[in-house]
Amino acid sequence: MKLRSLRAILAGSFAVAVVSLGTDGIFHATGVFPPVGQPMSDAFFGLATAYRILYTILGGYLTARLAPNRPGRHVLILTLVGTATATIGAVSTWDKGPELGPIWYPVALIITAPVTLLGGKLAHGSHKN
Repeated sequence: MKLRSLRAILAGSFAVAVVSLGTDGIFHATGVFPPVGQPMSDAFFGLATAYRILYTILGGYLTARLAPNRPGRHVLILTLVGTATATIGAVSTWDKGPELGPIWYPVALIITAPVTLLGGKLAHGSHKN
């Protein structure tokens, strides 16, 4: 894999992670979410899932736009990386207690990882004109 291809995939991956964790931090600091270490309700985990879906689409879009060629292939790789990462997270946190969230939350992250492909489609559509 060439350096520009690797950069495109890493940029999408880091964008999703940094913006997601940044939003988490802002929400905890401003009182939208309870303080770190305190349990959160399912509704708050639903909110976190919703903005992670949007950021995942953004990651796919960014990867497709930065890809030197075959943007769909780059976005597919990003999707596979995201799905693998979410699966590892689910396995490592499975049934570890309520402080890590409800059992459905890591499963939702696995299921929603393919929305990365939507970001790639949006980038392709916006780049046609």
